[in-house]
Amino acid sequence: MLEMPESATIGDLLTHRGISRRALLQYTTYLASLLALPPLAAKDMAEALAKTRRQSVIWLSFQECTGCTESLTRSFGPTLEDMIFDLISLDYHETLMAVSGAAAEEARLAAMKENKGKYVVVVDGSVSTKDDGVYSTNAGKTNLQVLKETAAEAAAVISVGTCAAFGGIPHANPNPTGAVPVRDIITDKPVINVSGCPPIPEAIAGTVAYLVTFNKLPDLDDKGRPKAFFADTIHDRCYRRPFYDKGLFAKQFDDEGARKGWCLYEVGCKGPVTYNACATTKWNGGVSFPIQSGHGCLGCSEPNFWDRGSFYRPLSSNTLNDVGIVGGAAAAGAAIGVASALLARRRKRQAEREAQP
Repeated sequence: MLEMPESATIGDLLTHRGISRRALLQYTTYLASLLALPPLAAKDMAEALAKTRRQSVIWLSFQECTGCTESLTRSFGPTLEDMIFDLISLDYHETLMAVSGAAAEEARLAAMKENKGKYVVVVDGSVSTKDDGVYSTNAGKTNLQVLKETAAEAAAVISVGTCAAFGGIPHANPNPTGAVPVRDIITDKPVINVSGCPPIPEAIAGTVAYLVTFNKLPDLDDKGRPKAFFADTIHDRCYRRPFYDKGLFAKQFDDEGARKGWCLYEVGCKGPVTYNACATTKWNGGVSFPIQSGHGCLGCSEPNFWDRGSFYRPLSSNTLNDVGIVGGAAAAGAAIGVASALLARRRKRQAEREAQP
């Protein structure tokens, strides 16, 4: 197969691979839907992509578990193959690239030089800052040094995962490495946060696709997250919400309520205060998400989720009032749930006292 010139556009590459304009339009129709764009946007996306060169992406991995990369490799739309071969040029990624050592570093530096001012930096993992960042290093440089060096001439930075977006688990008390999110360090570039532990793969892929297609940032919320995926709480879209409104709650993970699929609020679900698309986009190609699998939301896409107390303690009514979801039937449901929980605890304590000799 003939090699394509460096100046080839995405349209040229697709044609070279035997992908028709019709197929491209079908693909952008899916992307437009994924990003909550109007149907007519699909045509504009197709035309823009056809004329655009593949976006150079440099992916940096810092204090993380590789879960974010694992998540992206399981993206069903766009798939990782779609992303790499059709939309982006993944010029550096320590986990996925074939080369290592000096050759890998040369690839990063070459991508920075050849795409100065135009490349996108993707970061997963928090950044160690204590003692000048010596607690997380690679290739003889600290993560702090590599981030500053690589982002200096970037067009934008995408913080993938809660560790990069908000500090995540490395940032949790007592935070021995002085871990901080990317946006605490990079203040002169646009920084997009795609949080989650790990993030939904389509949220990662969709955000990159939007940047490539429109050459601008998507609409962001007050925490720098794309509204297409983070505009609503999980509670807003959860299929168990009607049970919450009726005051029907599982009290334990193996009780009658749990078997009937009742709301998991009383066993600690953080869905009411967690913004993410889990309840609609779901995971593994839309198969399921934690609440559908019987476990409450941990709130992993929010700042400091690890330090907010037990994952299995119900949210307080004050917290619910603060986020504005206690009202009308919801207030009645929450009140019934709290009252029933208190009554159950009292009965348990009474039974324990009566059982004492």
